[in-house]
Formats: sequence, C-alpha cells, structure tokens
Amino acid sequence: MTTRRNFIKTAVAAGIGSSALAQADIAHAAAQDSVTNQMPRGLTLLSILQADGSETLGVKLSHGILDVASATKALGVVAPTTLEDLLLTRSAALLEQLVSEAKDKPEFIRNEDAIKFGRLFTNPGKIVCVGLNYKAHAEEAGEKLPKQPILFNKYTNALAAHNCTIKLPSSEVSYKFDYETELLVVMGKTARNVSEAEALDYVAGYAIGHDFSARDLQLEKGGQWMVGKTLDGFAPIGPYFVSADLVDPNNLTIETFVNDETTPRQSANTSQFIFNPQQVISYTSKLFALEPGDIIFTGTPSGVILGMPKEKQVWLKAGDRITSRIEKLGALKFDLA
Repeated sequence: MTTRRNFIKTAVAAGIGSSALAQADIAHAAAQDSVTNQMPRGLTLLSILQADGSETLGVKLSHGILDVASATKALGVVAPTTLEDLLLTRSAALLEQLVSEAKDKPEFIRNEDAIKFGRLFTNPGKIVCVGLNYKAHAEEAGEKLPKQPILFNKYTNALAAHNCTIKLPSSEVSYKFDYETELLVVMGKTARNVSEAEALDYVAGYAIGHDFSARDLQLEKGGQWMVGKTLDGFAPIGPYFVSADLVDPNNLTIETFVNDETTPRQSANTSQFIFNPQQVISYTSKLFALEPGDIIFTGTPSGVILGMPKEKQVWLKAGDRITSRIEKLGALKFDLA
C-alpha cells in the first residue's frame, strides 16, 4: 500500500507544484478510502493566518477552533488544509475524519479570539457579482429594475480577510467610498445549463461578502462598474464559510453598521432579492460554467450612501469601521486606512 510519505516523494520527483501536490495528495487519499466526490456538510469553517504567512483551514467547534494544518501534520493524516483545496477535491469526508480524530485533542484547539484571520479564498476561478438585485436598491440608485441579472466581476487582488484594513487610494484616484454587504454563494460542483430547481444542489456553502465600492470610479469616470469595484482589498469575505445544509439563502437578515452606530445603515432580508441565488446560478450557468470554488456576490440591499440625497452623502474615509452581518453567517468586520 502506498503511504502518504512515499506518495509525496513520488509527486515531488515528478515536479508537481505545492498546490497541485496538496490536491493530488488529497485525491489519492480519498481514492484509497473511497470517499471522493463529497461536499461539506454540517461544517462552519474559517481561515487562519499562520505565523509563516500561510492561510490554512480552521473548523469552528463548540469548544474552540480546530487548527487543521497543525492536526494533519502532527497526526500524519491527509485532509484538505485550505477551503479551496476542500472544494476543488470535494474531499469533505477526509476533513470530517480529521475532525473526528482531533476534536478532543487540546493541542490542536485554538481560542478564536487569539486567531488572526486569513483569506477564505485566495485564487477562485471566477468572482461573479450581481448588480441592482434588490428592488429598493435599484430605486434608490435611480435605475430601472433589471429584466435579467446584471453581472460584473472582481479580481483576486480585491480578496481580503475578516478584520482586515483596506488601504484607500489617494483622493486624486477616488474619494467616494461606499459599503455594500452581500450574501456570498460558494459553488461546490460544476454547473452548466442547470435549472433553477436544481441550482442550489451545486452550492457548497455561503459566507458574508462585502462589495466595497468607489462610486466616482464606478459611475463618473467612464461608467466602468468593474473599475470601481476591484481595487486592492475591495472584497473582504468572512469570517466564516457555512456549509449549504445549514443555511436557507432565501431567508436571511442582512445588515450593515458603520463605526459605533447602533442603527444599521442597511437592513433587509434576502427574501427581497429580485433574482434569488437559484435564479442567478441558473442564468449564469447558461452563459458559462460555474465551477467548484467559484464565488458569487449576490447584490446589496438599499441604504447605501449613493442612494442618499446628495446633501447627506458623507462618503467613507480612513478611520471608519464597517460591520456586515448576515443571519447564521456571523459578522464580517474591517476598517479603512
């Protein structure tokens, strides 16, 4: 029987890169145990920024956070150590086995308050965004209600972690900064030409995403939505990834708070989508395939600064703190500098 150690030696000799090696190692172990092709269930996951700069998987348990990388190394077992590896290899059963073996070993359990969060996603194949997906938001922006989902994109440079600091560009580049809390859909299976009825079967889980926006770049300098949406760090995601079986994406309270305000700037429910997640997935899958690890920002509700009367538009600035809350998914926090 091929051991993990011998398998890695063979793979290294063949010149497989570290990311591909990790995925090949997981796939090999899954095949050995006949546990392939499984998406996560019953799991709340996060990313831990380790002392060496790596961003690795953590599992939220009732008594703390299981450090997956530490446990796999110490126990000599194979399991995905990043969320993207978990999704691309569909090896949730290996992670479940690790949790079962390590959850009662205190040396692998960390206090969440002491953890520095890493990025949940570092290199998704696609970052798809939906614009004007709540009726009240379209109206406050002075736009017609869309007849099909309005799609645009962000790039990986925008990805950021829970508790991050977004470094704002100089005022000569942009100064009209705005918040947009959104439900993030995470794909777990390849979806091509899928129906609305089956669309949610392709979802691995959900998270909070923030489509941070530079409105002057988006609307006043050529009308380029993408340019106003994908500056460095303009897509914080977190704090958790929650598996799809634990969440109804069509009935979640969604809120945004700024600084110490106790009244939310944005307050809505995902039942108010113009195009719900299954409609977005079905529509998008007819244009191009959605693949494991792809993420979808599903749109923001009303209450953004852009929708306020011009005399009341006070744009976000360095020193401001933003909290995005979505029911069952936690609270994503970040500040500006």
